[in-house]
Amino acid sequence: MRPTTATLDDSPPVAARPAPPLEFGGTDPPRDAAPPARLVLVTYNIRYAVGSFLISGSLLRRAGLGRPGRRPRLVARHVGAAAAALTDGRRMPRADVVALQEADRATLRAGGRHVARELAEAAGMSFVRAAMATPRDEEPKKKQWYLDFEEQIRRGEEGDTGVALLARVPLADAERVELPWTECAWRPRLALSAEARLGGARLRVFNVHIDPHANLEEQLAQHRAVLDRADEWRGPCAVLGDFNTLSRRSCDAARDYLESRGYRTPLPTGTGTWRAGPLRLHADWIFTRGLRVERWGVARGLGVSDHWPVWAEVAAEGD
Repeated sequence: MRPTTATLDDSPPVAARPAPPLEFGGTDPPRDAAPPARLVLVTYNIRYAVGSFLISGSLLRRAGLGRPGRRPRLVARHVGAAAAALTDGRRMPRADVVALQEADRATLRAGGRHVARELAEAAGMSFVRAAMATPRDEEPKKKQWYLDFEEQIRRGEEGDTGVALLARVPLADAERVELPWTECAWRPRLALSAEARLGGARLRVFNVHIDPHANLEEQLAQHRAVLDRADEWRGPCAVLGDFNTLSRRSCDAARDYLESRGYRTPLPTGTGTWRAGPLRLHADWIFTRGLRVERWGVARGLGVSDHWPVWAEVAAEGD
């Protein structure tokens, strides 16, 4: 079926094709261990582990100077670097739950690698992954020129991109959350949630990837779909991911909206989480409800992606 444009009021949104089932794998954590009193939550747009050179890499590809033959080795090396950053305690505390965006599986741009699975295995974590149901019979529509530096998945590819949750604690009740979208069925419009134990509480985690091409109203509609789903959960919640807030106005709008719904973030607006040359933008966020944030940070210095991992150590309120 060809994708059909969805309006902001459509519920549920029309999918480009039937949604693939959730994928599970990696290293299963022990099920009989006592729930931890603290969890380190991380959001990381890994950009299919291709590296941090978004603009210059695009220009080299367009000039025919790319080196596709080295892509599998490059991605594998970057996955190893990401696993070390998430586990060795040098740039950040060891991660317990990681919300991963742009987690490609078997795409040409990722060198045929399965990024979420390989990262989970290297980090000794389990994973659950939700793939985007991208169309097979049309090209992505162009919009803002400054967002077209990204390497696209080619029409007809068997691989896909998606979001994933990686964890060294047991996850339960995982589900995909379809987000409303307009114009182009290729745009990110997907969230993934799962439950983890935190002390005596049950924590619901939402991994969100908001469409960078959407206007402000459309982005807030995607947030609304996530928070409406989160409202069905009575316990503590964490909403984290790549919000694609590429201007101060969009940062303020997203923050104001989530705070109006009862969520809080420790990140000051304007915190750099994404880079391209001298540019620094605040694209990635962690918001919580019913949680106490003990400490937080941004693990800069990696060359794995144009984004950096953002982390927060949390405990249930009252613990």
